[in-house]
Amino acid sequence: MAKFKALLFDLDGTLVDSEHFHFNTWNELLAESNIQLEYSDFLKNYAGIPLPGNAQRLKELYEIESPLELLISRKEDLTVERLKTSVIDLMPHVQDTLDFFRSKGIVMALVTASKRADVDEMFRKNGLDKYFSLLITRSDVTHSKPDPESYNLAVEKLGLQKSECLVFEDTLNGLRAAKAAGLTCFAIQANTDDHLKLSAADKIFLDFQSVKDFLKENDLI
Repeated sequence: MAKFKALLFDLDGTLVDSEHFHFNTWNELLAESNIQLEYSDFLKNYAGIPLPGNAQRLKELYEIESPLELLISRKEDLTVERLKTSVIDLMPHVQDTLDFFRSKGIVMALVTASKRADVDEMFRKNGLDKYFSLLITRSDVTHSKPDPESYNLAVEKLGLQKSECLVFEDTLNGLRAAKAAGLTCFAIQANTDDHLKLSAADKIFLDFQSVKDFLKENDLI
């Protein structure tokens, strides 16, 4: 591998520990239809999938009467509202790793399936905005992950070659988006049960500390 000039990060589950938050907001909304998801089911079938896809799946699976667009908009509104009063921590070693990358002058971009309003609130809470020169959200594209559009757009705006960019993802959908865009992708996943389905990643790591060590030891940044 040659040295990377830019690092592209997923948000939910990669930089921030937000899966419980999204699980809880979905269940709050679904309670109106007497539906409750199990967390294991949520992680397996809904984590890493953009909101519209999850809304459609839930509507069809549970025969929810609410129109799809209304279900999506209500989840979006509830997410923004609950983010204002929720604490969402960074994933392990993220703070130190981002500080290290910034000290090296590495360009960093966010590429997420979350909506811009959610990203803005998350960044406000965790002070992440200072690290990223580019944000690509679901609000910026027609087709979100696993479609490669968001990653292709990020590379285009950065003005770099794809071989100069490294992606960090934690789910299969994100990995598929990165690989479909022709990018090198490292999976960051502490749950080893998920490693088999992430086997298409160029490397798999348990956390960002091991990623940082690997990049330093192999002179990749």
